[in-house]
Amino acid sequence: MGLSEAPGRLPNRTEGWGGSRRDPSPCGLCGKPLERRPRASRGPPPGGCVRRSPGPGGAPAMELRRRDYHVERPLLNQEQLEELGSRSSATGTLQWRTWFRCSHARAQALLLQYFPVLAWLPQYPVRDWLLGDLLSGLSVAIMQLPQGLAYALLAGLPPVFGLYSSFYPVFIYFLFGTSRHISVGTFAVMSVMVGSVTESLAPDEAFLQASNSTVDVAARDAARVQVASTLSVLVGLFQVGLGLVHFGFVVTYLSEPLVRAYTTAASVQVFVSQLKYVFGLHLSSRSGPLSLIYTVLEVCWKLPQTVVGTMVTAVVAGVVLVLVKLLNDKLRQQLPMPLPGELLTLIGATGISYGVGLQHRFGVDVVGKIPAGLVPPVAPSPQLFARLVGNAFAIAVVGFAIAISLGKIFALRHGYRVDSNQELVALGLSNLIGGIFQCFPVSCSMSRSLVQESTGGNTQVAGAISSLFILIIIVKLGELFQDLPKAVLAAAIIVNLKGMLMQFTDIRSLWKANRVDLLIWLVTFVATILLNLDLGLAVAVVFSLLLVVVRTQLPHYSVLGQVPDTDIYRDVAEYSEAREVPGVKVFRSSATMYFANAELYSDTLKQRCGVNVDHLISQKKKLLRKQELKLKRLQKENKLPKQAAASKGTSISINVNTSVTDIESNDVEGSKAKQVSSGTELEDTAARGQEDAKAPDMSSLKTLGLPQPDFHSLILDLSSLSFVDTVCLKSLKNIFRDFREIEVEVYMAACHSPVVTQLEVGHFFDASITKQHLFASVHDAVIFALQHPRSSPVNPVLVTKL
Repeated sequence: MGLSEAPGRLPNRTEGWGGSRRDPSPCGLCGKPLERRPRASRGPPPGGCVRRSPGPGGAPAMELRRRDYHVERPLLNQEQLEELGSRSSATGTLQWRTWFRCSHARAQALLLQYFPVLAWLPQYPVRDWLLGDLLSGLSVAIMQLPQGLAYALLAGLPPVFGLYSSFYPVFIYFLFGTSRHISVGTFAVMSVMVGSVTESLAPDEAFLQASNSTVDVAARDAARVQVASTLSVLVGLFQVGLGLVHFGFVVTYLSEPLVRAYTTAASVQVFVSQLKYVFGLHLSSRSGPLSLIYTVLEVCWKLPQTVVGTMVTAVVAGVVLVLVKLLNDKLRQQLPMPLPGELLTLIGATGISYGVGLQHRFGVDVVGKIPAGLVPPVAPSPQLFARLVGNAFAIAVVGFAIAISLGKIFALRHGYRVDSNQELVALGLSNLIGGIFQCFPVSCSMSRSLVQESTGGNTQVAGAISSLFILIIIVKLGELFQDLPKAVLAAAIIVNLKGMLMQFTDIRSLWKANRVDLLIWLVTFVATILLNLDLGLAVAVVFSLLLVVVRTQLPHYSVLGQVPDTDIYRDVAEYSEAREVPGVKVFRSSATMYFANAELYSDTLKQRCGVNVDHLISQKKKLLRKQELKLKRLQKENKLPKQAAASKGTSISINVNTSVTDIESNDVEGSKAKQVSSGTELEDTAARGQEDAKAPDMSSLKTLGLPQPDFHSLILDLSSLSFVDTVCLKSLKNIFRDFREIEVEVYMAACHSPVVTQLEVGHFFDASITKQHLFASVHDAVIFALQHPRSSPVNPVLVTKL
């Protein structure tokens, strides 16, 4: 068939499917550059087809004028496309071979990769950036001091260990981190996770003195410090190990709704944990599922025992902190740096407590003795590793997820790159070395990071400067805060929870935007509240992954129709002008087909086609068996043994083909013998195979009196396939087999090259299903199906004109 014999263009809407074809406009033929020609009556003036007009808010909007383009090219199946495009198999590079190569350039690259400070510090512009980093470091240190003291209390540790955790990890991150703006150190969510571990492994009940039934605070604090430092070492080992094997992508399984819901639930845990300091109550140490509920009930039960002085101190400190924050928000443009509300409140509260004697006169708990100077390194306790491994992994993942999410936000804002794997290593080394110096696990704080950026911080030098200020406080000034009331620290923690508690508004926005994400948010929040932080995170991750699987199991299936005068095919249920091509069904799934949804894909396909395929095949097989039995009975009655038939060079067969002429030659209802093939037919049958010559041919549906489908071709749009597995391959083969049984030819279209490669590797293509059944686009497959309404040899010279 020549080019002029099969123009391969679908008739337009005005012609109808039975009308005459309109001669295509002159256009470039195959092999020539694509020619775009506007219509004479509707085309835009020379110079372009896009007109810009003001959009909402004055922004320029693009308005596309109608412009048709015409393309004439050969109709392409996969075999022809590979030949035309000279497809070659992509050879994968063996990356692991480069890991063992040793050279000066590679050694230098590895050194700069794992010690990024050596790359940027020699190029540090002192004159331009040092002043900003100095002011930023001082501002962060002013925030770091009260938060370190408060978050240590949140972790169930003496406050001085919060100062240690604000020094060692920050300086280590300065050497190994790649983010210029995040402030590493104590963080509320991490502290409450640590507190749940320390209180469960070293509860107050385990340190009761036999003499007066009071808690041995010194022994309890020493045990909790050992648990927290060992936990920090284990968290660091997890993070460093995952970073070295490039496992930074693990945080991709923590979606934004999951992280926000988890931090919101953690903020509720933080709020409840501080109620005992606000009201001056002594509560039982609880951990595990429903511990939050029991704590709230116990607080309510013991409210009559509230220490009035403690509550008044917390309320006054909270009001002062809120007023300072409101003042900072109002004078943000006028102030060079935010007012240090926490630091001023701590200094004032400490002075008032010392002068008035809040502890002795009103029974207000204070921080107590803060030792001056640094503590020597202490080896972790290996005996605790087995009991801490689960919590350590959860804390490692959550801490890294918070740090990398903030790091990427600032990197995108300021135009630099953050290496997620190196961030994992840097954070891990901060926790590992910090744990040896009796720190508890840390991450980064959003509030301090925003202050570091807004006050002129440019690099990690700001973090190093803040750690040096904290060092001065540890060595010389820490002991001045020993009269600081714990209620003031609790008030500072609760006021700083405002940002995370405001995330409850996500419920309203997700209800409007995406209710599946809302479901993830709610499940994560409820699971974290009821099951505690470690089990809640595990439940949230498992649920979100299962939800992904469920969503791929229930994709959107659609039957496609052609948009008039185009080569575009859309869902006929959504596009009222889209029309199904007569005799051709086009089917598409919105998700890839794999073992979890392959059966549903096949069932939905048969349902949407409007034909009970399985029932039709079953009825056909029954009628064929009846014909075979009837034929054998006729052979016996006419005494035509097989030996005699063979000696005369004839064979008995049912010759039923798909053409109307051959169908009319069969008489199903009559009682006469079936047609006896001649010697020529025997030779043709033998040429197709000796096995086929011995068995009857398949009978057509019309001959058997069965209903025929109203379409002759089925096209599977596989553009959504991203991979295939063995179940998918078998399902596709079964679809070909079943629809061919009911005289419908199956074609595939729009497969991506990696999927084609997987089809080849899986031995999908064979003698019955070749690459000539796979087309470059749905339109190519439709054109070919219209030219070949029944199975026939593939002609490679069709041309499609759009």
